[in-house]
Amino acid sequence: MIKHMGETVCAAAGAVGGAIAAAFGGWSCDLTVLVAFMAIDYLTGLLAAALGKSPKTEGGGLSSAVGWLGLARKAATLLLVLVAHGLDVMLGAEYVRTAAVIAFIVNEALSILENAGLLGVPLPEVIRKALEVLRGRENPEEI
Repeated sequence: MIKHMGETVCAAAGAVGGAIAAAFGGWSCDLTVLVAFMAIDYLTGLLAAALGKSPKTEGGGLSSAVGWLGLARKAATLLLVLVAHGLDVMLGAEYVRTAAVIAFIVNEALSILENAGLLGVPLPEVIRKALEVLRGRENPEEI
């Protein structure tokens, strides 16, 4: 009986996973990178907050509200990828989802670099300047 239950659980998990992958237009390397970067960003943000260095809270520490907001934003990101795939289907195209995923990967990468900086990881000067420019500061030399 236990063997059959395990097979049923595996079959159900496979069906759910397959349905999710199909909703995204098939699972691909770019989606794997996006999900991995989202997880790394969330974890590095938690580490920064645990060390009292988060710019998102008054004291720089951990906040469940900020954590849940971060997870909600990541969920919204994945929903937008679903929307992009829907646009691809509607337009008979294959680039809207890919463009959206790449844009979100870049955003996650920037956030990971910012978190790394908060954690004291030395960032190469060219990356630090690029981050400042992307944050909207015209003269990164003033930082």
